[in-house]
Amino acid sequence: MSDPAARRPTLCIGVLTLNEERRITQCLKSASFADRIVVLDSGSTDRTRDLAQALGAEVYQSEDWQGFAVQRNRLLEHCTEDYVFFLDADEVITDRLREEILAAIESPTPTVWETYWQEVAFGRPIFNLLGKKSLARLFPRSYLLRFEGVVHEHAVLSNDALPRQVFRSALLHYSRETVHDSLRKLTQYSMLGAAKRAEKGKRGGVLRGIASGLAMFLRLYVFRGSFLSGGPGFLYAFFIALECFFRYAALGYDRNTLNSAVKR
Repeated sequence: MSDPAARRPTLCIGVLTLNEERRITQCLKSASFADRIVVLDSGSTDRTRDLAQALGAEVYQSEDWQGFAVQRNRLLEHCTEDYVFFLDADEVITDRLREEILAAIESPTPTVWETYWQEVAFGRPIFNLLGKKSLARLFPRSYLLRFEGVVHEHAVLSNDALPRQVFRSALLHYSRETVHDSLRKLTQYSMLGAAKRAEKGKRGGVLRGIASGLAMFLRLYVFRGSFLSGGPGFLYAFFIALECFFRYAALGYDRNTLNSAVKR
């Protein structure tokens, strides 16, 4: 008779999607080591759901978009394993990161694990000298209550004293594959960022936008070294700087319509 205490902890990988047919196959194949893959789709009009189902994922749909936190909470309802790892549709788990994740869930101490991003933009990895930011992605399910925030949402835990560690291997993040895709995301993330700042009572305007955009461009292109990646490095830094500018411009001039703008 097997010892129940020796049971291997289980892992669910959860993915939010919306019209991701170009990336979903590579994403889900990289997650195939999980006990379950759960996809919550926000109303795709392409083949995203069909491709995800063909790869063995459980697919649910919720088109009532109210922000990333609400959508992630809906996804969380379907994740019942011991651990849950949140993966975006434009991300890929490398072989080395997979091994680290499997080792992490075997730990006897409940721990929140964070990952770094390796940005891949316009067909090329983006060089980043300094200032890597880690993101919490792997959670013990029993401690994870919910997510809060319109964009760049954060997890609310039942025990804030849980230890945190960072995986050595990075997630591959294919955030900006084309100029067209970057222009689409420019609108989405500018408005979401503006709405988040409006909730906090922050002020916007053109001058604030110029200052924010210029500071971000210098930070990424010069100080973090994306200039070493050539043209893709410039475009990567430039588009993020534009997001910074337009979120403050929208905060100044579209403040009364921000809530409706983020409904997509």
